[in-house]
Amino acid sequence: MKNVLTLIAVLCVCVSCAKKLSPEEQTVIQIKQEILQDLTENILPFWANHSPDPAGGFYGTLLYNGTPRDSAEKGGILNARLLWTYSTAYRMLGDENYKTLADRAQRYFIDYFIDKEYGGSFYVLNADGSPLMTQKNTYQNAFAVYGLSEHYRATGNEESLNAAIGVYNKMVEYTLDPELKGFTEGCSREWENTERGLSKTMNTNLHVLEALTNLYRVWKDPGLQQVLKDEIDIMCHKILDQSTWHEILYLSMDWEPSRMRIDSYGHDIEFSWLLVEAAEVLGDEEILEDTKRIAVNLADVQIKEGLAPEGYLRGEKFYGERPVRPGMPQETRHRLEWWPQAEAVVGFINAWQISGDVKFLDAAVLAWEWTKKYMIDHEYGEWYGNVYEDGSPVPEFAKANQWRCPYHNSRMGFEIMTRFP
Repeated sequence: MKNVLTLIAVLCVCVSCAKKLSPEEQTVIQIKQEILQDLTENILPFWANHSPDPAGGFYGTLLYNGTPRDSAEKGGILNARLLWTYSTAYRMLGDENYKTLADRAQRYFIDYFIDKEYGGSFYVLNADGSPLMTQKNTYQNAFAVYGLSEHYRATGNEESLNAAIGVYNKMVEYTLDPELKGFTEGCSREWENTERGLSKTMNTNLHVLEALTNLYRVWKDPGLQQVLKDEIDIMCHKILDQSTWHEILYLSMDWEPSRMRIDSYGHDIEFSWLLVEAAEVLGDEEILEDTKRIAVNLADVQIKEGLAPEGYLRGEKFYGERPVRPGMPQETRHRLEWWPQAEAVVGFINAWQISGDVKFLDAAVLAWEWTKKYMIDHEYGEWYGNVYEDGSPVPEFAKANQWRCPYHNSRMGFEIMTRFP
């Protein structure tokens, strides 16, 4: 792969000699080369080398240096995202090693995470693969659909498609609000309502949208088409506040906003491009045009409010006192997570491609330059999970756990490949 990237660089030089490239074209060539190099020589190899567990599946925790914790629980979110990442890597790069890892992830997920008795997927397993937390978390089940449908998309494996459809059907039956639309937070193992399930959140519905989109790519079911269309509408008109261009994070069953107001810049910029992707896959031109308008407005506000002059995307803005979890000390320095930086690059490039306004391309470059300088771990590989605003790393932060995964930053690379073939 390194030789391929060198060849690309040489060809780019030859092309630039043959015809004069615009500044934007030169920028795209450079950012594509750098991001693909990080994807193929850093991110994907780290996970391929460190994540497989000889005892089965993948380790639930990798420390900052890639060392596994053998006894760590195995999260459904992490494993579904690994399944998506390896499947996409095989589909995009054609490397049989990634197919082997994708098939390994698919087999383990179906054998251990799928609930054979009640359907859907478990939230967390013990290290030995036995169920630990069996509730049907809608967010996690959405990622099960996302990963399984991507495995089918990459390999044509019908078992994966059938498993994705099975989880989707359970979600629609038990967590979709048939009257007011949108998806609730989840159920018990037996798909009974819980107190937590009687509410709706931005984060769950955002990633349900993502899962519905990927499933509809490969399964053109009329019922799914309508659910996807409804979810786009809900995201645009119930969860997104178009007067501020920020999503509302916490809502009641009837879509009343919570009193706790938080602006999440990372989720807002991620939503901006996932929304357009969903509309493109849906195939409704009127909806697509509206989502493009929304995406550009979202990206514009993130530049004004979320993007720091140094180039990083801020995490969240709390209105009122920032909540502190019990037992957790108050952090004196703000931490910056890895995933908003990746989403910023994609979201700003998406807005530039829609609008042609070079300020969005400049914002993407600024975000990437900061990420390249401060987020990439050149000693142990992958990206730091957290860094402080001055760019100093938080090395004790794990490289893999239920929430830390290769999905955001590898997807940035895959999106660059797709958008600039």
